[in-house]
Amino acid sequence: MNFLEKVRKASGELGKRIVLPETSDQRVLAAAAEMLAGRVAKPVLLGRRDELVAAAAKAGLDIKDAEFVEIASSPLLAPFTDHIFERRRHKGATREEAAELVRQPLMFGACMVALGKADGAVGGSASPTADLIRAAIFAIGPAEGLKTVSSFMAVDLPTNEFGWDGTLFYADIGTVIAPSTEQLADIAIATADTFKALTGQEPRVAMLSFSTKGSAKHSSQEKVAQATEQAQKRRPDLAIDGEMQVDAALIPAIASKKGITSPVGGRANVFVFPDLNSGNIAYKITERIAHARVCGPVLQGLSRPMSDLSRGCKPSDIADAAAVVSLQAQAVKG
Repeated sequence: MNFLEKVRKASGELGKRIVLPETSDQRVLAAAAEMLAGRVAKPVLLGRRDELVAAAAKAGLDIKDAEFVEIASSPLLAPFTDHIFERRRHKGATREEAAELVRQPLMFGACMVALGKADGAVGGSASPTADLIRAAIFAIGPAEGLKTVSSFMAVDLPTNEFGWDGTLFYADIGTVIAPSTEQLADIAIATADTFKALTGQEPRVAMLSFSTKGSAKHSSQEKVAQATEQAQKRRPDLAIDGEMQVDAALIPAIASKKGITSPVGGRANVFVFPDLNSGNIAYKITERIAHARVCGPVLQGLSRPMSDLSRGCKPSDIADAAAVVSLQAQAVKG
């Protein structure tokens, strides 16, 4: 099985409840039907049950066994308003503004996750990424010990030569454009924890650069080296090393030649890129030239999981993201 097949199988055994807020999008209804048929996760759909079931039936879809929550009449509106007001009052938000915000599907879905009314949420098929991230930050917030919400891409290679059985995680590839030293350390820690949650394997995190262990000197190289040191100090339980070039991260002989003795050298399964430019370019090159299958970008670094979608996504992409979020939810402490 490839990575996504493994994730779907593991997710199906958990039975997590995943909110799909954007039910005006026909692809979301198709994804809900796929989740139910494949027992990927339990979809929670925001909207009137009769209207959504009828809309799905017109397309030949069966979503009768989904869970439905109608925002306008929901008793959750009051506690959700209180939650957003308490979290945003220091920014000058009023209770009336909070009440208006929670009627928005993305914000309502995020509040469901934040207050334990659902295990996770997947949105963004019909909304800009900025709107979804705003809902996630307003309602859920960063995980303990982190200040940065970032994203990763799971890259499934056609052979198992590299990474974990042919799977590598790339980060950040969709959220933080020019990370600071602290943000880069946050991204490394978050992606390591995500890798462990989704694969059950130990992460080996390579902090990538054009330089290996000071072979070149530049402010961008120094930032990666400093971020590596920060991440190692904050999480000594994780295998994080850098700065290093990508060949030293992938090939044991090159890692040895360049003096890397850590478990990461030549055996990395998580790549942390120095900025969004390099990460985004790298995953697209890998996808096209290596004919890799990719999953993401998936948000990480939140205290409870909520993830984004491309607005060009297919129903199967939504179901895949729901499976990933289910495993992220399983790893949440408390």
